[in-house]
Amino acid sequence: MTWNTQIQPGDEAPRRMLALKRLLPVSAVAAASFTAPAAAASLEINTSGAGGADTMQLLFLFAVIALAPTLLLMMTSFTRIVIVFSLLRNAIGLQQTPPNQVLIGLALALSLFIMSPVLGEINEAAIEPLNRGEITQQQALANMQQPIKVFMLKQTRSADLNLFCSLDGQEELDVSTPENLTELPLHVVVPSFVTSELKRAFTMGFLLYLPFLVIDMVVSSTLMSMGMVMLPPSMISLPFKLMLFVVVNGWSRVMEMLVSSFY
Repeated sequence: MTWNTQIQPGDEAPRRMLALKRLLPVSAVAAASFTAPAAAASLEINTSGAGGADTMQLLFLFAVIALAPTLLLMMTSFTRIVIVFSLLRNAIGLQQTPPNQVLIGLALALSLFIMSPVLGEINEAAIEPLNRGEITQQQALANMQQPIKVFMLKQTRSADLNLFCSLDGQEELDVSTPENLTELPLHVVVPSFVTSELKRAFTMGFLLYLPFLVIDMVVSSTLMSMGMVMLPPSMISLPFKLMLFVVVNGWSRVMEMLVSSFY
C-alpha cells in the first residue's frame, strides 16, 4: 500500500490522510510504552508448590557456594596442609617456587582426598534424603553438622576445646565421652579445631626446618673457615638442600606425613 503525498489545493481528504500517516508511528510508540509496564507488573515469582521447592533449593545452593571459602578454611584439613607447604618452601629457601597457585591446588587435592569419607557421610545423611523429600532443610542442616563435627573433634586438643568452652561460659568437658562432644555448638568447635590445626602445622614446620638448618650451618662454617666471607651461604646451600630433598623423595614423604596425621 502506497501513500500519495501530492495534495491539490482545496482537497481536505488527502490532508487528513497525510496527518494520519504522520501520527501512526507516534501512537505505536505510545502504545508500547503503556503496555510494557503492564507486562512487567504481571511478572510474579511463585515460591509455592514444586517450583517453589526448587527455588528454595537453588537459593540454598547459592548460599553454600558463597560460604564455601570460609567452610574450606575453617572446617577442613586445608589449613594444616597449606601452612606446612608454605613453611617447607621457606625452609628450603625458595621464595616463589613452587608458586602459590600450585601449593593451593595441591592442598585442595589432598583436602578432597582426606575429606572424602566425611563428604560421603554428608551426602548419605543429608543431601540424598533432602532431594527425595524425606527430610526438611532444617533437618538436612542438622544432619550435615554431625559428620563434620566428628571429624573436627578428632583433630581438636582437649586443652583448646576446654578453653573455648570456658570462654563461652560452659563447664569443662570430659573428652573420654565423644558422644557428648557432638552436642557442642559450632561456634565452640570451629575455633577450637582451628587453634589445634595451627599448633600442629607449626610443629610440623619446625621439624621440617631442622635438616635444612643443619645444611645452612655446615655451609656457613665451611665458608668462614675458608675465608670466603663475602660469598652468601644461601647461594651454596640452596643446591645441596634441593638435592637432599629430591634424593629422599621429599614431596611424597611430606604428603604421606600430612595424610597420616589425620587418621
